[in-house]
Amino acid sequence: MEELARESISLLARSASHADPPRLGSFGAVFIMLKSALGAGLLNFPWAFEKAGGVTTAISVELVSLVFLISGLVILGYASSVSRQKTYQDVVREVCGRGVGQLCEVCFCFNLFMISVAFLVVIQDQLEKLCISLYEAATGSSEGDMPYYWYTDQRFALFVTCLIIILPLSIPKEIGIQKYTSVLGTLAATYLCVAVIVKYYLMDSHTAIITPEHSQGSVAHFLSFFLSHVSSWASMFSVVPTICFGFQCHEACIAIYSSMENQKMFHWVVISVLSMFFCLLIYTLTGVYGFMTFGRAVASDILMSYPGNDVVMIISRLLFGISIITIYPIILLLGRSVILNLMLRVQRRRQGIVTHSFESRCRVVLTVLWIAFTLLIAMFVPDMGDVISVIGGISAFFIFIFPGLCLVFTMQTENVPARIKPILTVWGIITIVVGAFIFGQSTTIAVMEIFDKI
Repeated sequence: MEELARESISLLARSASHADPPRLGSFGAVFIMLKSALGAGLLNFPWAFEKAGGVTTAISVELVSLVFLISGLVILGYASSVSRQKTYQDVVREVCGRGVGQLCEVCFCFNLFMISVAFLVVIQDQLEKLCISLYEAATGSSEGDMPYYWYTDQRFALFVTCLIIILPLSIPKEIGIQKYTSVLGTLAATYLCVAVIVKYYLMDSHTAIITPEHSQGSVAHFLSFFLSHVSSWASMFSVVPTICFGFQCHEACIAIYSSMENQKMFHWVVISVLSMFFCLLIYTLTGVYGFMTFGRAVASDILMSYPGNDVVMIISRLLFGISIITIYPIILLLGRSVILNLMLRVQRRRQGIVTHSFESRCRVVLTVLWIAFTLLIAMFVPDMGDVISVIGGISAFFIFIFPGLCLVFTMQTENVPARIKPILTVWGIITIVVGAFIFGQSTTIAVMEIFDKI
């Protein structure tokens, strides 16, 4: 996010003088916002539509959530302009105080940790299907005939991937590979959206995959199956964590806003609306057509619902796999930097100096521990939906709670017209309450489901 956004800014917005900071135009800002938001969360949207109870319910929740998503982006841009800070944590610390700033750092680090887990789960899923594809291509046998060996297990393949590829990429102090690969996430998401739509229209039958009783029904009967009303409030809110994970670009938005040529609030509102609209379009199309293709049988990772020998989806798996393998070290770097800075501050207070060897040892140990713990969790909690529920709960802090706090605090210090100050203060409180509810509901349900499976 922030690091990806900054690298994208430096590549897209070169100024005439190299001494000046890069400035972004409107197109560049929208593009980088899309790059920050579009990614692995797309794989979970068809499953989320199924959990929500149907297309109508899921889209309704998306549209309501969009109001808060855009509001959060606008508030963070305003808070950045007021505080003159250029990172999410610095803005929160400057506007809301040191205590809230420290809470923001803790949430930031834990959120990155869980995103790393989700990335490894996605890689594991793709490795499983790719192994099946290779076996079928080599032997001509079907997936059911594939024998089990410990060295063909996807968990072993994930361990080897982490050891041989991810660990060497993650140890360096600076991650330079992002400038060449950071666009892969957007490419993979766009390709998957188009592929899911095309595969839906190319399939001979959609209903046979879902339930036998609908196989002879008309198109209207078929569509009415998916437009069923929501059965409970719990099912309706089950789509919210996926929305939070999928649309989350709020950590990067401050870096983007502070690099824009035109930093007027109206212009930033337009950028925020356009970015979220394009995200909504891609996520909704994938969710709708993925759900309409597989119905109740859709997997939490949509790519797992397609057969292993599907060439179109093999390309999508490769794109997502390579993208995540290259982005994982960047996520690790951002989380590691928070912990490492704390360790270096403690060492500096104790010894008065921090040696290069101490910094290097700490960096290597933190990297190994980060990869080891995320790998263990990914191996034993393999359902992507459970992981995203936890991430969605933590994301509520960055999308709802911290922006709401920033709005409430700025209303107490800034010279705002008296007639709109109470309205904005109330909106900030509403945003905080909604975020707290989403965090509590999503996290509780996710933890309960994980323990039920264990």
